Amino acid sequence: MHQRLQVATPLVGALEERYVVQCLRSGWISARGPFLKRFEEEFRRFCATRYALAVSSGTAALHVALAALGIRRGDEVLLPALTFIATANAVSYTGATPRFVDVDPVTWTIDPALAARHITQRTKALIAVHLFGHPAHLDPLRVIARRHRLALIEDACEAEGACYRGRPVGSIGDIGCFSFYGNKTLTTAEGGMIVTNDRRLRDRADMLRDHAMSPRRRYWHLIVGFNYRLTSLQAAVGVAQLQRLPRFLQQRRAVAAWYGRHLRRLPGVVLPSEAPWARHAYWMYSILVQRPFPLSREQLMRHLARQGIETRPFFEPLHRQPPYRTGERFPVAERLARQGLTLPSSSSLTARDVQRVCHAIQDIAEGRR
Repeated sequence: MHQRLQVATPLVGALEERYVVQCLRSGWISARGPFLKRFEEEFRRFCATRYALAVSSGTAALHVALAALGIRRGDEVLLPALTFIATANAVSYTGATPRFVDVDPVTWTIDPALAARHITQRTKALIAVHLFGHPAHLDPLRVIARRHRLALIEDACEAEGACYRGRPVGSIGDIGCFSFYGNKTLTTAEGGMIVTNDRRLRDRADMLRDHAMSPRRRYWHLIVGFNYRLTSLQAAVGVAQLQRLPRFLQQRRAVAAWYGRHLRRLPGVVLPSEAPWARHAYWMYSILVQRPFPLSREQLMRHLARQGIETRPFFEPLHRQPPYRTGERFPVAERLARQGLTLPSSSSLTARDVQRVCHAIQDIAEGRR
């Protein structure tokens, strides 16, 4: 009997355990202490930015980033129609309105040309989501942002280790946001990080994440802030994970190569792209299932589930979600959501695990069930 293959499995071990025990014995278990500062400093260096601030989740990172930029009620923020709902929710938390843009059919990230057409006098920011680990096309987005005086936020919550033209994602826009949720390549169970090169944004975000307490007067709160701190225990796990991250990323590229080798010639199976200017982090290995493949996406998911292989559909487009239903049509996002399928993607997968998944798909494609 085959072991069940999950889409995402955290990879934690002796190093994480050792650092957590050290943290417990130090007495610094809350939102202060050496592990927290170490995690921020090492992640800052990893992203090649001047500053990094740890927060309680990727959603919190996005919310604080938007608030630090001064996004507020009456403003509009552009973001892709195909992403996890947290991106839109963070905009809504500020009182601003999320405005959706269709995605590029090859990279699956926000289409810069379409983004330019959605700008109004109320548009104040643009969020580039690096979907599934593939960077958005940042150069044209930076040009648009400068021309219209918009803030450019990188939602890198799925993209630790991805690069755009050789530069780490998160370091290119005005501010970048990461998630360390349990299914991410680097995990602290829950958690997130804000990175920036702007001292003013760093100071503003630092104040906002900790109840907006004055840095000069204890228990004096200048504005309404948030309780978005990361604990030292989580940071201890993060330090260990960050040390292992190069190996995780190497393994995920190996997993992607194995999938590509087995699936690239199957009619009706479209593999994820990697643009010439991008280095894909492969947080998730996702394919499209379309004709002439003999099964629909849903039928293939059921077939794989019967064989102990977990899969997931793509995110439902934001403009179809009840809180954000607009009546608009975004045909590329809708097609990708209809056809998209995420396969097991963990750093712990072996070549044999991937072969098992691919053989199950090949059997269907070649009429063997």
